[in-house]
Amino acid sequence: MGLRLVQVNFKARDDAALGRFWAEALGWGVSSEGPGVTNIEPVGFTWPDPTAVCVDVVTVPDPETVRYRVHLDLATTSTAHQAELVARLKELGATPADVGQGDVPWTVLADPEGNVFCVLEPREIYRDTGPIARVVVGCADPRAMARFWGEAIGWKPYEATDDHAVLRSSQGVGPYLEFFRTAPTVWTRGHLDVLPYPGDDHQAEVARLRDLGATDADIGQGDVPWTVLADPEGNEFCVLGRG
Repeated sequence: MGLRLVQVNFKARDDAALGRFWAEALGWGVSSEGPGVTNIEPVGFTWPDPTAVCVDVVTVPDPETVRYRVHLDLATTSTAHQAELVARLKELGATPADVGQGDVPWTVLADPEGNVFCVLEPREIYRDTGPIARVVVGCADPRAMARFWGEAIGWKPYEATDDHAVLRSSQGVGPYLEFFRTAPTVWTRGHLDVLPYPGDDHQAEVARLRDLGATDADIGQGDVPWTVLADPEGNEFCVLGRG
């Protein structure tokens, strides 16, 4: 039994336009499973795969009401690469963002719909992650969140303090999942989506997550093949029903 972290889902006013931005930002391709949905994945990628956490952009009637605490941090390989990437992202429509970061070596930007993300300075730990260095979740208790999500998706702990906790796929590939202690003052429209392994029972996995501390969440999803839950700090996420 177990689950795979397969994508970060962003709600948007225009999924196609925001999807194009993120595809260009990451150097990935786009596809669509239907109207109002744009999938961003590495070129030649077979979904799902542990080497990448993909991006799914979904148009919703009122994205301004969506408030999540998940954002992406992008990897760079050199100071020159960081500067080039920041310049290219601004040309694509990103804008500088001030979240109180002060004088830091990374650059904080907002995508064309206002979702904050970071372009990190080169760090050795992220050299093999692909373009997404880490998926970051703001929270009150990083240790507790890492315990929940580590059990939920079977990722290994790499570091845990009162202010910061880190997980990565047990295969040692793809981006890191990191939890930072922060006040809920910076919001995005991104949340996590997980998927059962082939042959595993969807409802059994949902029950396991409830036993770990997840609760049911109603975001107006209606009758859908996925299940919407909230983690122990109230961050909504989806257990997908497709392979």
